[in-house]
Amino acid sequence: MAGTRTEKDFLGAVEVPADAYYGIQTVRILETFTVSGERPHPRLLWAYAALKKAAALANAESGAIPKEVARAIAAAADEVMEGRLLDSFVVDLFSQGAGTSVHMNVNEVLANRAIEILGGEKGDYEKVEPHDHVNYGQSTNDTFPAATRLAVLAALRDLVPVLRSLASSLKAKGKEFHGIVKSARTHLQDAVPIRLGQEFGAYAAAVGRATDALARAAEDLEECGIGASAAGTGLATAKGYRPGVLRHLAQVTGLPIRPARDLREALQSHLPFAAVSGALRNLCLELVRIANDLRLLASGPNTGLAEIQLPAVAPGSSMMPGKVNPSVPEMINMVAFQVIGIDTTVALATQGGQLDLNVMTPVLAQNLLRACELLRGGVRAFDERCVRGLTADEARCRAYAERTSALVTALNPVIGYARAAELFKEARRRGVSVPELLRDPSVASEKERAIVADLARLCDPPD
Repeated sequence: MAGTRTEKDFLGAVEVPADAYYGIQTVRILETFTVSGERPHPRLLWAYAALKKAAALANAESGAIPKEVARAIAAAADEVMEGRLLDSFVVDLFSQGAGTSVHMNVNEVLANRAIEILGGEKGDYEKVEPHDHVNYGQSTNDTFPAATRLAVLAALRDLVPVLRSLASSLKAKGKEFHGIVKSARTHLQDAVPIRLGQEFGAYAAAVGRATDALARAAEDLEECGIGASAAGTGLATAKGYRPGVLRHLAQVTGLPIRPARDLREALQSHLPFAAVSGALRNLCLELVRIANDLRLLASGPNTGLAEIQLPAVAPGSSMMPGKVNPSVPEMINMVAFQVIGIDTTVALATQGGQLDLNVMTPVLAQNLLRACELLRGGVRAFDERCVRGLTADEARCRAYAERTSALVTALNPVIGYARAAELFKEARRRGVSVPELLRDPSVASEKERAIVADLARLCDPPD
């Protein structure tokens, strides 16, 4: 047949497009699985290529494969890591369990590109064979989870600085707004005075704490089970392969890789992925809370709180002229909702393994990488296009602080809770603020008036 090459496996012969870097296994997969059209995440392919390069170099050191073959495989892997050949990874993510389809595709693409590097034609597997050379001493069962760990670690390496930057921006706003006194709100009702900067400082602390928790959760992903082969026993691996591949893998990726404490556990359990996903979910819960607070604080501008102003990034209505919405906080909410939903998929995939293998790794990997990607883009926009540019209406904040009836709380130590409650009701009955009420000599003494006069002092704890 014109334009094809014939390849054979134990199931028979198949025609493969002559110019394709993939081979017979990939064609068989394409004939069976046309589910979503969703291909493996580019970060996963980067990680798989890094893993195959490290494996080739380690196997060459042990004498398991020829050095020139290992060099060609490594060169092909470098091209994939650089973002080339990505169109050759064509299998549907929703195909064979455990990632066998993706793994077969990776082996064939690297083999055929290595064949070209050695001067041969695609399909000339006497030069480089997908199973015997690219995949020597490896199994989908240990390579796919290992590649997923690498991919997620790399994604977090990019995400964490973005989160740190958001925390830094919130902290900077806390310092900028330190002198602005406003009314706190508990149960969405007027409460005691607080500095606007204190609220933003708390937002910074929350994002920082969630980021620290994410970084701690990621540490368990540094344990790599490569070398476990099919069932965690290391069957059919060369002597010295495991320490060798880990050494090369750390060099190739720059990631802090270390050997798994138990190879069987590394194949069976995906708890570290669930922990990272849970940390991302918890981070999102904080992001939603903070974004919603900003939406409340910026509500109005004339019929809401309007204590802060968010940067205007786009017209907010196709019908109401001049309307501007809190679009960026709304965006980060949607991102967070998506990531929270992803966590459910990751959780179900984590418990979806049986006996010596978790076959649900592909959907876990795809979703966890997608979560990191969404958060990286969403948080960066939230930071740069919203938080850094928001401003405060100091006069409006001050007016709310002076009008909150909860100012009577400051009098509790002097006049007691019951008398303070009476003043609260009296201020409401007269329709005046607490400071205005206390100006009446028949209501309060000079000492009592002085207690609520300095609103800023009421915001700071006593020494």
